[in-house]
Amino acid sequence: MKKVTISTLLQLKQKGEKIAALTAYDASFAKLFDEQFIDVMLIGDSLGMVLKGDDDTLSVSVNDLAYHTACVRKGTDRAFVISDMPFMSYATPELAYANAAKLMANGANMVKLEGGEWLTSTISGLVERGIPVCGHLGLTPQSVHVFGGFKVQGRENEQAQKILDAAIKLEKAGIQLLVLECIPSSVAKLISEALTIPVIGIGAGVGTDGQILVMHDMFGISANYMPKFSKNYLLETNDMRAAVAAYIEDVKASRFPGPEHSFE
Repeated sequence: MKKVTISTLLQLKQKGEKIAALTAYDASFAKLFDEQFIDVMLIGDSLGMVLKGDDDTLSVSVNDLAYHTACVRKGTDRAFVISDMPFMSYATPELAYANAAKLMANGANMVKLEGGEWLTSTISGLVERGIPVCGHLGLTPQSVHVFGGFKVQGRENEQAQKILDAAIKLEKAGIQLLVLECIPSSVAKLISEALTIPVIGIGAGVGTDGQILVMHDMFGISANYMPKFSKNYLLETNDMRAAVAAYIEDVKASRFPGPEHSFE
């Protein structure tokens, strides 16, 4: 099996083929996802909510992410592995360099940072030091208290323009992948078309270059609640492998997300 690289993902975008991604936190599920030919696995700071049972992601540490990244890497032969940089782990460029290096040493192919223009110098520094970076705009869970909760972003024209401007600046700074979370479908489609890099959506409509879901949401087993933008594939298939295969097939065929999973 040929390994998925950032070049693979760029080629998928250029050919108009969708990218399928899921979060993963351990070797067993990583192996299951890899065997179904998932393109990307993200070790998300969402583990704070779905594994630890917290109300948000803020308590997750670099050590937590490093541990789970190492676990996922052991179960992965093919997929591209991205690791989240947790809350305040990249508050300064120097801190970002040290913490990103730890995640890469534990098996990540790329690190993901939440935020806009203020991150451009940090992103440039990481890339210069050989660390690939994924951006994250829209609803950035580490800023949940600034937003006043988990709320859709970009519904007003001015806010939508700010997200687009930030995406362009992040791409210029060196990101090679972008996640858009909980923004209107029309805004996500516009951003995806404006960038040359692949854009992966979660709650951002079908117009992005790919989709990602938290694995617990996709299986319908999240401890807290099922987001509007998710779909319980296990309910339809009664088998985990079949559920993952169905999710990937729906993403590739642009059947997921549907309008009922999207925001306007």
